[in-house]
Amino acid sequence: MPTVTVRPAEVRDLNQVVDVFLGCWRETYAAVLPRRLVDAMTDESARELWARAAQESAPGDLLVALGAGREVPDGHPQVVGVARLGDVVDGTGHLASLYVSPQAQGLGVGRRLMEAALTRLAAAGATSATLWVFRDNAPSIAFYRHLGWAPDGHERTQPEFGEPELRLSRSLAPADGDGRR
Repeated sequence: MPTVTVRPAEVRDLNQVVDVFLGCWRETYAAVLPRRLVDAMTDESARELWARAAQESAPGDLLVALGAGREVPDGHPQVVGVARLGDVVDGTGHLASLYVSPQAQGLGVGRRLMEAALTRLAAAGATSATLWVFRDNAPSIAFYRHLGWAPDGHERTQPEFGEPELRLSRSLAPADGDGRR
């Protein structure tokens, strides 16, 4: 796996975060979601979504993965993934978003982002975590299951997407000797 660094997002990362998100939405989601939903995510709506997420996130709750050896024209490392944390309520943290550039999928970027996100949630007092995933997004569900997530019986359909989602959850028990939770 190439070296991946995870750090809190900075203002200068917003354009690259939007690029990662749109890459996932238009390439990865195209295989699992209805075309109308994929096409509805415009550049402008994606930028508004992530600008709002950055503004509403507590410091350190928006994380980016930087790919070693990948740089953008300004010489800064390229953002290859993004994770956004939600609040911790009654010991349960929430992973609000996790996206990895289609060109970096399968390289361990998602795992590194997940580890950093779960570490931050645990440090904030979470003993368990939840996330939502589109029910028909089999590749993401398989990824999450591999990392210890499981459906917990909750489902929703958000009006802005109109597609069913499953809630997955997992324990944030202390890591064992080989780093697994």
